[in-house]
Amino acid sequence: MISEIVIPLHPDTPSAAVKLLTQHSSPSSESHIPESPVLVSIRSALRGSTSNLVNTVHVPLYEDGTDSWAEQELAWNDRCVVLSHGGVIRRKWDFSEEDQTIQCACIGKLAYSTNNTGPLHGSAHYTSSKADNQQSDTLAESVFSPFKAVQEERQKNNHAQEEVTAVFVLLRSIGKVYLINGMDYTFSLPFLVRKAWPLHPHGIMIQRLLDCLEIDEARATGDAPLPTIFTITNPFAEPAAVGITAGIVGGFPGHPTCLSDEEENYSRPLTALPAGEEVLWTSRKPFAIDNIVITYNLERQELSIWRYVYLKSKALGGDGETVVFTTPVQHGRMKASFWAQKLVTHPLSGMLQQSSPHISAALFDQRFDGVRDHTLLAVCTPGSPATVFLLTVEDASKTVLCTYLTTIDAVSVVPVGATRKEIWDLLAVKADGTVSIFTHGLRELPIHLRLAQAWNANETGTPSTVPITDVTSVKWGCVSSVALLCAGGEEYRGKFDMIPRDRLVNQALQALSLIVPIKEAFDLHRCFLEAWSQHYFWTSSNLEFHALTFALCTILELKLVYPFKNEEDTPSTAWEQFCALSANSRQFLDDPALQRLSLPVSPATRQYSLFAPKPNPLLAPVLYVLHMLAEDLRLVVHRHDSLIVLVPLVCHIAHIIRPEWADYWKRLCPDVMPAWPSPSSMRIEMLDDRIPVWPPDMAAILYGRISNPDWRFPTYETPRLASLFDIRPSYAFGNVEPLVSLQRLTTAYLCLSDSSIPTAQKRAEMTVETLVRMWGTAKKGDLFLDSLPLGVAAPLREAIRTCQLSPPPHWQSEHYELIGRRDLAFSVAKVQPVTSQQGIFQSAETYMTSHHRTTMSALAEQAKSTSLGEVDAISGVELDLKGFTNIRFGQDRRLEEVARMLCSSSVSSVRLLERPDLNEHDQAKEQQHQVVRIAERTLALPYGRAMFTFGSVLTVTREAYVIPKLEYQVRIQPSNIITGPEPGKIPLECTNWGEFHNGVAAGLRIAPGARGVESSWIAFNKPSELTPEHAGFLFGLGLTGHLKEMLTWHTFGYLTPKHDLTSIGVLLGLSAANVGSGNMHVTKLLAVHTPAMLPTPTVDLNVSLMTQAAGLAGVGILYLGTKNRRMAEVCLHQISRKDLVQPDLSNEHREAYTYSAALAFGMIMLGRGSSIPADVACLYRLRVLIHGETKAITTGHNRPTFDVNVTSPAATVALGLMYLKTGQKDVADILEIPRTVIELNHIQPSFLVLRTIARSLIMWNSIGSTADWLMSQVPEPIMKAMQDHIAGKQQADDAMELAYYNIIAGCCFAVGLKYAGTARHEAYIMLSNYFDMFSRFVAASGPTFDHKIKRSAVREGLNLISIALCMVMAGTGEISCLRRLRYAFGMYHQAFRYGVHVATHLSLGLLFLGSGRFTLGTSNAAIACMVTAFFPRFHHVSSDNKSYLQALRHLWVLAVEPRCLIARDVTTREAVYLPVKITTKEGNEKGVSQLISPTLIPDFGKLSSIRIDTPRYWPFFVDLENVPEHKKSLLRHQTLYVKRRTAFLSYTEDPRGSRSLFVRSGSSAGDAATLDFPQLTDAKVHPASDLTHFISSFSNDTLFLAFADYFSRDDGDTPEERTFHSYCHAALLDSILQDKVETLQSHLTLYQYRMQPQSAAHFHLRLQDLRFAVDFYSKIYDRRFSGRAEHNPRPPLIRENTISGALQALDKRLENVQNHPKFIKALGRYARGELAVDSPESESESTSDSSAPGELSRWLAWYLMRNGVPSASLLVILRQLARDAHVQCTNRPPPDGTADLRALDVGIKEVLRGTGTKMINAFGSGWSGVSLDKIIEAWQGVS
Repeated sequence: MISEIVIPLHPDTPSAAVKLLTQHSSPSSESHIPESPVLVSIRSALRGSTSNLVNTVHVPLYEDGTDSWAEQELAWNDRCVVLSHGGVIRRKWDFSEEDQTIQCACIGKLAYSTNNTGPLHGSAHYTSSKADNQQSDTLAESVFSPFKAVQEERQKNNHAQEEVTAVFVLLRSIGKVYLINGMDYTFSLPFLVRKAWPLHPHGIMIQRLLDCLEIDEARATGDAPLPTIFTITNPFAEPAAVGITAGIVGGFPGHPTCLSDEEENYSRPLTALPAGEEVLWTSRKPFAIDNIVITYNLERQELSIWRYVYLKSKALGGDGETVVFTTPVQHGRMKASFWAQKLVTHPLSGMLQQSSPHISAALFDQRFDGVRDHTLLAVCTPGSPATVFLLTVEDASKTVLCTYLTTIDAVSVVPVGATRKEIWDLLAVKADGTVSIFTHGLRELPIHLRLAQAWNANETGTPSTVPITDVTSVKWGCVSSVALLCAGGEEYRGKFDMIPRDRLVNQALQALSLIVPIKEAFDLHRCFLEAWSQHYFWTSSNLEFHALTFALCTILELKLVYPFKNEEDTPSTAWEQFCALSANSRQFLDDPALQRLSLPVSPATRQYSLFAPKPNPLLAPVLYVLHMLAEDLRLVVHRHDSLIVLVPLVCHIAHIIRPEWADYWKRLCPDVMPAWPSPSSMRIEMLDDRIPVWPPDMAAILYGRISNPDWRFPTYETPRLASLFDIRPSYAFGNVEPLVSLQRLTTAYLCLSDSSIPTAQKRAEMTVETLVRMWGTAKKGDLFLDSLPLGVAAPLREAIRTCQLSPPPHWQSEHYELIGRRDLAFSVAKVQPVTSQQGIFQSAETYMTSHHRTTMSALAEQAKSTSLGEVDAISGVELDLKGFTNIRFGQDRRLEEVARMLCSSSVSSVRLLERPDLNEHDQAKEQQHQVVRIAERTLALPYGRAMFTFGSVLTVTREAYVIPKLEYQVRIQPSNIITGPEPGKIPLECTNWGEFHNGVAAGLRIAPGARGVESSWIAFNKPSELTPEHAGFLFGLGLTGHLKEMLTWHTFGYLTPKHDLTSIGVLLGLSAANVGSGNMHVTKLLAVHTPAMLPTPTVDLNVSLMTQAAGLAGVGILYLGTKNRRMAEVCLHQISRKDLVQPDLSNEHREAYTYSAALAFGMIMLGRGSSIPADVACLYRLRVLIHGETKAITTGHNRPTFDVNVTSPAATVALGLMYLKTGQKDVADILEIPRTVIELNHIQPSFLVLRTIARSLIMWNSIGSTADWLMSQVPEPIMKAMQDHIAGKQQADDAMELAYYNIIAGCCFAVGLKYAGTARHEAYIMLSNYFDMFSRFVAASGPTFDHKIKRSAVREGLNLISIALCMVMAGTGEISCLRRLRYAFGMYHQAFRYGVHVATHLSLGLLFLGSGRFTLGTSNAAIACMVTAFFPRFHHVSSDNKSYLQALRHLWVLAVEPRCLIARDVTTREAVYLPVKITTKEGNEKGVSQLISPTLIPDFGKLSSIRIDTPRYWPFFVDLENVPEHKKSLLRHQTLYVKRRTAFLSYTEDPRGSRSLFVRSGSSAGDAATLDFPQLTDAKVHPASDLTHFISSFSNDTLFLAFADYFSRDDGDTPEERTFHSYCHAALLDSILQDKVETLQSHLTLYQYRMQPQSAAHFHLRLQDLRFAVDFYSKIYDRRFSGRAEHNPRPPLIRENTISGALQALDKRLENVQNHPKFIKALGRYARGELAVDSPESESESTSDSSAPGELSRWLAWYLMRNGVPSASLLVILRQLARDAHVQCTNRPPPDGTADLRALDVGIKEVLRGTGTKMINAFGSGWSGVSLDKIIEAWQGVS
């Protein structure tokens, strides 16, 4: 049969998309009235140049996660676009409504920002842009807590972009982009588009139609026409021209792209691609060296080839990397993002304007060719032969060069994936209508095309063949599928996929291409394809490998000889046909169920031999490379079957040139060929001395390397082999390493044995790093280790175990994953792992407690309420944090209690004293009083609830967000009647503010990092009428930073109606969301509501004073800590605003306004006060505002310019904040506290609180936490007077007494600020004492009026102290504080005004901040926000904003820090109790505290390390000082992931540790023995006998549970089964006790090795591996791996005895075999070099002895390998040498000779053994002495 490659073709039918479009466009609906020619011409003119043809483009789509390509087709006509995948329609877009025709469409990629506030719509959001944020990071760090930086970084990372597949549809004036993820964009097109092409990495290139008028005009004026080629990368930007550059540098892995003339391109106008160039073709990845565009210039008649590249534009305000050039950026608008460099122009005449669609081009053959990387580019134009260009990378300049190479005969070309994986070939249609494939460079493979026939086309069985000729062009190609067009218009498509499916064949071809010269490599590949083509490219039954064998024989000029050729031609029955298949029929022997299956006697035709008529220089290199391939397969367990297929070929070639190599493989796979190679059958002239006598045994080389590190060998690389034989290989597959396992294994072993690294620990670390670097991910690395045989993997597993026990701190998560320390991997992972997902198994007890089954009654109740249409009301105190809250406060119910108190949506109960003397009317009046008082309390509840539920909603659903209602009804006991306030009893103004706070509380439930809050969601929740609730909700979203998402135009909808509360909420919310950023957009919004910020402050804005106050406060928050002089100046002036001097009705909120201005000034200048003149000026002004104007100023005018009673307290706070933490005594002295009664009478007592606080803020470092410090703050005269007063000596003056209470309260608040969130014990004790003292005074009643005055002062002080106490204990949920507050909560009589309730609820909320997950920080920003939120001015009623703006009470959010350390079990992701050791340092002092997580941890500035040191979990050390990754990770998610040791239960399940495996298993000493010698023991005595139940009680690892369930039962039916079960039992206990899951597999493998029958297919390979393992553990482990050298020894993963035990068991079986007479006979023949054939015919007595065929061969191989006997040819030589030596020594007298024959024999034996061992590279043991005696016996013929 002639050798040819035949490809079947199928007739191509139109695709579904094309059919759909042709049906649509058929003009059925149009009327059939004959039209006049005028009408026809008008119609055609209107329609323009487009016709209703269907256009299609085909694009290969590489689907992620699969290895397959799908064929995408995009088809369109004038009105409709259809996208289909693999012939199935996926999407259809109809543009009939648009009134425009579709010009063109294409499939490309678009960069899509994963976060919807990406750079795409930057201006539409209130996010801070880079230009606004002028403050340096060090400044920000000193003002804000470290959490803010992490949060901002997280938001930056959210702006990541991913490239999404998109369909671009270009109509006449608009373009549409449809992303695969559902997004779509529309953009305007300023011109008509001729065609579009996709670009790499994303975007499209479009070319506009060039108008004739434009060309004439350009000619007339002499200017060049405007550019025609543009790119679109972003639907929000204009199309950009493509810039021309002199050179593109880099763009390859390891070399970033840049332009060689970058500087010039920024300083001169953009030079774009000339308008005359017409784009013909663009390349797409995944091809080749780079991105290529081909254009044609009609005027010049030349073809240009360009390389293009995408560069992010560096215009100003770009992606952070702002490049500021001195020249003005007038070209910034047209800055190009794509640049092109002309590589080559090629003259090309005779091309017509219309022929551009017929041009085809292809990039192909991209690979390393032995010199450099190259790619070929073929361009095919009508009317001239195809030209081929060579693209290469120049090493020196890293630029791409393109040179003209040659022409080929082709009229149409397309790249196909035909013969080589990942390297493209060229499919060319030739002028004579035939088709060829150019592969291996430009070597031609002619292809014969036939029409594909259905099988059994005619009865004879040979299908009729219809050749296809006259192919004119290629329509399109998609990887290997190609559509061809014939001269008759027929269309065919065929699959030109000739890449072998067999991995072995692929590897062999690749390896051979690296050692065979170019011509032979191509001939080999061609022969292989021709041979395989004869079998119709079938992949069954090793057909591919037989084709390769045939091709190799052809190339190496070997003859295939079948010695036992069968006479019968064709097998007759199906049974015989089955048997004739070359599949390995021995594979059933390994299967215990099928091993007795009777199989047909396989004919001997499978045996073939190769005969070489003459020596061939290629035999040696081919043998060498195939041998290395076999070695590679040998080192991967699941490739052993391929090895059995390959070895016969290796042996046959070796027989010819190096029989010893055949001997080597015969020992490993004794069944491969009938005879042992014998020296007598050797042909001396064929031997090749370029290769060693004994083949390189990779396992032995690896062993030698780790045993003796000074012995050097390089990593294995196939390309190196060619240089041994002086061959220039073909590199047809590039320089891809075909033997990956071998290469990576040698690399890993090199690290294991690096002699330059002294410690085993460091070597192990390097090995793990190398494994991760080579494999990329831990998962692949694990699979690699699992694929290695037991022995070879052992050293690597031991290295991993070393690292597992003491991992280094600096690794990445992949490294930790590989060593099985997922806890550490999560601790450094960038993304937080999901806590609840599929495949994570909860522990049994958690499951039981968390999954309650619903009862019938509950279901019935539910159905009933649903039927009545009741909607589940939300109480607003739900904490959706089950796993956390159950464990935060242990078993008690304090969270439920707080939730009950703070719930404002349920009816509260109140007990009234029964007074029978009152009539009904009076009783009703009394009840109303109570109801109103309770309503006051209810209105104050949201303050506390906001804190308590802060951040508890982590993901927002798409439904409307429900805000709980405020319930004013009260249940009065004991009469049990429900009554509500009378209408109008609670003023509307009061309920409005209550609802506002309720909205804030609802908004703050959404965590700052919650997902799903976006502009559309906020707009969706907007009510039709603006309500106070929604206003508060917006403010809450602003505080958590979510208001940044709101689009600018949505804001105006909120601000235009001038709804006061909404304006306040939005202004403060936006400021808080952009705190400290000075964002310009927000500043403008604030300015419009704050006349002070406008050029003419007198302008009437129609904005209430309250809103103006909020605007000023917003300015302070927005510019927090920025020291912006302009804003500070504005705020300072507003403290003494002129029109607010006299109180009147219009400015009832003047005090609140003044405070807002002062706080804003303090925030802007926060802690920045210094002695520079500008600051001194501010200081002077503040002093005047505090102490009033001097007499001289006031006498001049009639009245003072400001009201000192209003400005003094405000300015006091401003001064304190400005000089915060500066410690300037002179400034603090401005705020001196008066000492005498006269002075005290001059000043309001309440001012003293603020003075004390402000002084403490300035002298921050001197604040103490003891009563002594507090007393030292009270001026001496006041102190003395009070001591006398308390002692009862003398009544103190009222002024003194009031001053004393106020000062004490102020000091307590200062202590609270300083120790906020620290839970410091001294501060807690002191504040509790004062709390109790003040509480007693408040409870005491006195008749006099001045007593009431004092009592109200003390009441105000108590409010402050209560807040201060809870600031210190924030988030701790401390129980005695809770008791005090619970008592306070129950007080609601007349004297308790709204302000008192607010203070109580704030305290309660602080104590359980975020239900114990958050606490307060003490950064400068946090202090300012706490002073603002807990400002000592409490409101009388809930509508009272006169003295202080209520909305500011929520600014505590900006002081909150998530400092609750949670430990989660890495496998179940549950929060667990865990003892941790925390090291803190303040100054030079270090302290260690023992805490139990979940717990609040100290401030991150003071935290130095966290250590987990408990026997139940793997040890873990978080070093925050030295490892920045650890600190970042902890700041990101405050979670420690811990890994429980397998022998223990968690503290939740087993608090006392009584259920650990060590306690239960007792002394199970028998286990280890069972592993060494599996045997039946009396299982009942075993302490852990009932392993299944036992394990399920303490392990939730599914692997262990299943293993125990299936393999450790005691119900085996046979002794073998029971032995196996007891072995498994012991193995499981061993793995669990030492927490080494990976050894389970090893133990099972060992058991398999020990028990396998010697007829098993891979018996000898396993035996060799077992020898490796035994030698490793007995001779190397202790010396090089155990850590003994570093005095830190550890036991190995598998005990040495266990492994040696397995080998001994096999040795026992070998002893039985080697005494068999047949064996002794065969060994004798082998030793003497005679032919040892294992065929039954040669032995007559074989009939009596029923041995399986080939058994003798297997015995011999087993014996030779186990004892390390040299090969037969060596034995013959050694025998001769020994004889000669014996003769010489006995024939000569001493000293040359000897008469002592016994000593002589011993000496000769030693020499023999030493020489033999050296000649065969065995492991540690060498040639055994016992077998040497046997061999000598055989030599002497004593058999």
